Amino acid sequence: MHKIVALWAVPRSTSTAFEWMMRQRGDLDCLHEPFGEAWYQGEAPLWHRFTAGAVTTPGLTLESVWQDIQNRAAKGPVFIKDFPHYINHMWDAAFLSRFTHAFLIRDPAKTITSMHHKWPDFHEGEVGFPEQRALFDLLWALNGSPPPVIDSDDLLENPHDMTRAFCAAVDIPFIPEALSWEPGGDPSAHSWWDGGSFHANLAQSTGLKPQKRKYVSLADTPPRVQQVYRRMKPHYDRLYEHRIQI
Repeated sequence: MHKIVALWAVPRSTSTAFEWMMRQRGDLDCLHEPFGEAWYQGEAPLWHRFTAGAVTTPGLTLESVWQDIQNRAAKGPVFIKDFPHYINHMWDAAFLSRFTHAFLIRDPAKTITSMHHKWPDFHEGEVGFPEQRALFDLLWALNGSPPPVIDSDDLLENPHDMTRAFCAAVDIPFIPEALSWEPGGDPSAHSWWDGGSFHANLAQSTGLKPQKRKYVSLADTPPRVQQVYRRMKPHYDRLYEHRIQI
């Protein structure tokens, strides 16, 4: 069985840009939120806002997704980007031992306001920070050391060095050429959700380029957004304390 590198993120955390960079490497079978597809669109959806008549896929389950990942890993190394809250009921030592784990975090002020912009009716259970922290803590307890954590703002400020640090942490070669790509790519071809509309900006990008750190104010956001932020912030802070610093 080859390596399965899992990047555990939360929605709207620049994780698809990171995934797009990993696809440029050419040495990994890269999967876009495979567990998420079953969670949202499988034959027995688990998402909180599911209503009768929404899209479902007969035969697609979390178990079938896991089997497919293992089949792929039998042929070569695999990279998945996914969200822990899709599979928190599947966590046990045997399952988790099959992955090389890493985490991508982002300030919840940014992720939650972005989610609210895309999905004004988002459910707090889709935000993902409590499960991300729980998985981080569980892996630390199981393995005796914390798994590697990258903060999105650190990554965007210094993509070259942060990506190099990530590769060292998960024991894969660093390929700097993967940080750049031609514009006009089609991330939606790898996305099962909404034709990839969440990734329109990524499709026009040319790589992970250094960006000045930005800050988001919650002053003019709805009270519900501010309330969710207050509940999520401690979970983010927990992982932020252990982020890779260079």
